[in-house]
Amino acid sequence: MNTPEITVKDIASKLRISPSTVSRALNGHEDVSPETKDKVMEMARQLNYSPNHAARSLRTHRTRTLGLVVPEISKHFFSNVLSGIQEYASSLNYSIVISQSLESFSMEQNHLQQLVSARADGILISLSNETNHGEHLRKLLDRDIPIVMFDRVLEDLPVSKVVVDDQKASFQAVEYLIKTGCKRIAFIGGLTGLYVSKEREAGYRQALTMHGLPIDEELIIHCNNLNRSPREEVTKLLQRTNKLDAIFCLNDPIAIEVMQVVKEWNLKIPEDISLIGFTNEPTSYYIEPSLTTVSQPAYEMGKTAVSLLIEQLENPKTFQPSTVVLGTRFIIRNTTRKLL
Repeated sequence: MNTPEITVKDIASKLRISPSTVSRALNGHEDVSPETKDKVMEMARQLNYSPNHAARSLRTHRTRTLGLVVPEISKHFFSNVLSGIQEYASSLNYSIVISQSLESFSMEQNHLQQLVSARADGILISLSNETNHGEHLRKLLDRDIPIVMFDRVLEDLPVSKVVVDDQKASFQAVEYLIKTGCKRIAFIGGLTGLYVSKEREAGYRQALTMHGLPIDEELIIHCNNLNRSPREEVTKLLQRTNKLDAIFCLNDPIAIEVMQVVKEWNLKIPEDISLIGFTNEPTSYYIEPSLTTVSQPAYEMGKTAVSLLIEQLENPKTFQPSTVVLGTRFIIRNTTRKLL
């Protein structure tokens, strides 16, 4: 004989409160007192209550599932972002479906369509390297599907965004190189259309200009060919100039690859060439010499992004897109000279 399914009404009857109060308590609404929430959760445990997500989805047209699309979850930065997203989302009874674009625009498009087909309530996304427009995202917005972007974003898309001040952080890094005596500073960036690459290049240019140093376009490298590694680009750079004394890189993985090339040329770091990365990957501390870099608050970025998305889902009538800019931390290690 089947045991009758425990419902919200059963919990309400036991506690002598309304079913709507029980429902709000189970969903973590702020208008329910902590004492009532505790009583509801305890009674739910005693009665072995399990929410019927399918029934609730049909009733509310919501699945309490959020879609996440990132370039590569194995990267330390994105795995930390995911931790922030999952912890905050689960505290409000939302689940996360994770997809990787693997830096492919077509895969990004496919994953977004799959998430929509799976009836995700909203989308969190950091764009692939190949993505240089937002038409596929605009189509989702036309269908009233909420989107929040983080880290790699499109500036002209009317959605909430969570970023760091890439330009300011890059300015600070390049200014430090200049203050340590560097005058011929190269920039190794990513695709020219990539938001973070543009912003970090802008900070690099601003620092040179502010300190009266000329901007040599030959020292600005864009890794536009995704099938070629930064190794080839920096090798060409070293072949055509012997006056280089510093390199500022888009991220730590590029900086670490550049470091290997510099060593192969029998150049000393930082005596001959100083080197700075970005993102503070765990390996940047353990390599020799340890890498000077910029640390991003990945966990906070994930938590902030998902909180913006849930806020939009819970209060659609009052929603206004906003951009949250988080701070960074400049970490000086051993690939840069000391201040003069």
